[in-house]
Amino acid sequence: MNFTADCLLLFGATGDLAQRMLLPSLCALDADKLVGPNLRIVGTARQPLDDEGYRAFAREALEKFLPADRKPAIEPFLQRLHYQALDANETEHFAALAAKVGPIEQGLSIFLSTAPSLFEPTIAGLVASGLAGETTRIGLEKPLGTDLVTSRHINDAVSSAFPEERIFRIDHYLGKETVQNLLALRFANLLFEPLWNAAHIDHVQITVGETVGLEGRVGFYDGAGALRDMLQNHMLQLLALVAMEPPSSFNATAVRDEKVKVLRSLRTVGPDETVTGQYRAGAISGTAVPGYDQELGKDSDTETFVAIKAHVDNWRWQGVPFYLRTGKRLYKRVTEIVVQFRPVPHSIFAGPKGQPGGAKTEPNRLVIGIQPEENISLSLMAKVPGLDRGGIRLREVPLDIAMDDAFAGPKKRIAYERLLLDLIEGDQTLFVRRDEVEAQWEWVDAIRETWAEHGIKPKTYTSGSWGPSAAIALAERGGVTWHE
Repeated sequence: MNFTADCLLLFGATGDLAQRMLLPSLCALDADKLVGPNLRIVGTARQPLDDEGYRAFAREALEKFLPADRKPAIEPFLQRLHYQALDANETEHFAALAAKVGPIEQGLSIFLSTAPSLFEPTIAGLVASGLAGETTRIGLEKPLGTDLVTSRHINDAVSSAFPEERIFRIDHYLGKETVQNLLALRFANLLFEPLWNAAHIDHVQITVGETVGLEGRVGFYDGAGALRDMLQNHMLQLLALVAMEPPSSFNATAVRDEKVKVLRSLRTVGPDETVTGQYRAGAISGTAVPGYDQELGKDSDTETFVAIKAHVDNWRWQGVPFYLRTGKRLYKRVTEIVVQFRPVPHSIFAGPKGQPGGAKTEPNRLVIGIQPEENISLSLMAKVPGLDRGGIRLREVPLDIAMDDAFAGPKKRIAYERLLLDLIEGDQTLFVRRDEVEAQWEWVDAIRETWAEHGIKPKTYTSGSWGPSAAIALAERGGVTWHE
């Protein structure tokens, strides 16, 4: 059913995500008149607040996190906000929430950000209070389980009240402009797609590096680790977008059909194709930082770094390794995709066979930067200017496209602006389907089983480095050097 909701219900409305991302995103959408004038936003959480109390809370968050040029929009936006305190474990509390939301015949969109243990009682409360009707859609913020079994349990609970076409599983990476631009780069340019295969690509690297440590997420992170926190969702979605076949059209069904094919084609990772690590004390940008064990206050086998050599076993990608790495307290904050093309089959600039000299060629490389800078860089070989009396000289020259420079007019959007607007309007293209989630968990669970079976434990690495040296060796065994 296609409808634009006239009410948005935010669970976890006083949490960190709401303060940093959701409220600023909604305020920006309101300022640009991208949401209807009748849209009501109802926040709910355990904190005992009334409407005015929540507006004061939201004002403080927006003053802190909204860009300066947006701040005149705060006061008009606050009038959209309402609040109802709720204990999700108390089903009878949902009646008051339903009264605050009001009639939902014109459409209700729910953004559910809650602990996994609260999914079932929350869904039960929504059903009991009449908030899960045919004009309601629900957006689910991760984590959606800790393995395939718990993920299925959560999905079963949600699907008992909502059909798949009204479930929006959120991966905020899919809302980033450069991630979406990956599809445009591949499928709107004849230049790349004929070369986007094993015959022309040597390998692919996907790196998500963070400089931060636990940042108050001690309880969650030590039970998750880098594999489940970052690789299972964000990085596998990036891999799927790089490796997918061209969809028949840019719509939710076609795009997600092709992504799930890739995820189901992932080969089981062997014990020699994975490295885990855990950071120790070091320095980030010249500032001393503690080790994971010091932050946690105890010893732990939880990995804060993981590197994997993955393979997509299908016609297009057979024999092309995908090197994935992610970690905390690394040298710099970066999310990027590197597509390394194969060398030219024969260089006419190499000089006569058996004689020294000649110009060396380097394979072309495409680097897609996602954060902190959104850019695309293609390395090309070019002739060095000169008369070439000693022979022609070649040099690698980058062809750079900075998104901020190329599109100076449009405002730069944060990912949640697009995702919240799509949730309100009902476009599922940038959301994750259940079969995608379960295919991701199957692959990740197999990696954890390999770790357990072979006794693979995290190797220590110094904060401010690029992870354990074993990750360098993992790539070098395949003749690859990490892009840094």
